[in-house]
Amino acid sequence: MSSSVFLEKLDNGLSIFLKEIHSAPIISCWNWYRVGSRLEKQGYTGLSHWVEHMQFKGTRKFSGAHMDRIIAREGGLWNAFTHLDWTTYYETLPTNKIDIALDFESERMQNSTFDENEFESERTVILSEKEGKDNDPLSRLSTKVTQSSFEHHPYRNEVIGEEEDLKRIQRDDLFGHYHKYYQPSNALVAIAGDFETNVIFEKIRKAYELIPSILIQKETIRPEHTIKSKKEIEIHGPGDTTFMQIAYRAPAASDPDFFAYTILDSILTGPASLNMFGGGGTSNKTSRLYQNLVEKEFAVSVFGGLQATIDPHLYEITVIIHPDKKSGVVLERIDMEINRLLDSRVKQKEVEKAVKQATALFAYGLENITNQAFWLGYSEMFAKYDWFINYINHLKTIQTEDIQRVAEKYLNPDHRVVGLYIPEKDQEVQL
Repeated sequence: MSSSVFLEKLDNGLSIFLKEIHSAPIISCWNWYRVGSRLEKQGYTGLSHWVEHMQFKGTRKFSGAHMDRIIAREGGLWNAFTHLDWTTYYETLPTNKIDIALDFESERMQNSTFDENEFESERTVILSEKEGKDNDPLSRLSTKVTQSSFEHHPYRNEVIGEEEDLKRIQRDDLFGHYHKYYQPSNALVAIAGDFETNVIFEKIRKAYELIPSILIQKETIRPEHTIKSKKEIEIHGPGDTTFMQIAYRAPAASDPDFFAYTILDSILTGPASLNMFGGGGTSNKTSRLYQNLVEKEFAVSVFGGLQATIDPHLYEITVIIHPDKKSGVVLERIDMEINRLLDSRVKQKEVEKAVKQATALFAYGLENITNQAFWLGYSEMFAKYDWFINYINHLKTIQTEDIQRVAEKYLNPDHRVVGLYIPEKDQEVQL
């Protein structure tokens, strides 16, 4: 993995990561902020996500409609995402239009207006979004499983926020959150594409150097390294599909166990990509749980989920259960596969195949300039850029004993949450 990246920091604390890619006349500009739902307090959940919405509503200099119209006129893309640990905004534009992104983002860093009418309008939008999530069976189940997997850590909260908080939060709460975290010392500008580094750095410096920073006191958040006891939850609702989700604790992305866990997930449920913008895919039909559950018609589908986070989070196995099968039997078959993995060491050939699949997914995604720019900042939100640079090398060092050790450490049936969504047409207890 090439490490030809320019790294600099302005006097106001703004980090700048630049990577020249001259394969197409395109530039992708990302502004990252080290704030997400992890830094929200009880009673004020959803602040970060709501601030993201308000960033598209206008600043002192630009209206929201003007910004959207200009990006569209130039054939560009722009969007934003709020996560557990971070919030990010990006624009991908023709090379000669990069000034548009820098003007918009430097203005949004300090001068968003948070108009009261727009604020109230967006409350309605977000409450509607929340209602939609709550009406989705798998989303409901995942929320309950996550809440049950943490006792005190803010990862237990939904990024979108709790309904009662969304109804109570006022404009000044939102603006205070923005004012505290949207500043250079808490931000990173990552740009990849067709440019000359010295030219683009000078543009960034001029756009951002006069924005002041205020020191942010680092908050102490106590991680939860284990799910303390076995939990089984059951929810009911409309529909005709039964979902199961099993959550185990997963290590922080900076923990060396994370890389072995990635290969363990690939062996159990199939390879999954951390890239956000595609660039290839691969089937999970050779994974152990697919063969045990889907091939034998105990499930319609099965997939795993492992996220790169600052603190320990979750590894989730999600199953859509076959209409003719009982969830208890499906759970037994999942446990049988995990026990088989624990009782007999995984063959090196299986590990090597999983590493090849993960490497291919990772490499395919990097063909996309937007994804290259994404990775410049993304890995800095939970670790360091070196994590990205050495990602493949870390995977290639994984041995069979690493897989077994990580499985023994984390996949303990006495320290997990098993969640079941039962459609109203079939509400008998199945666990």
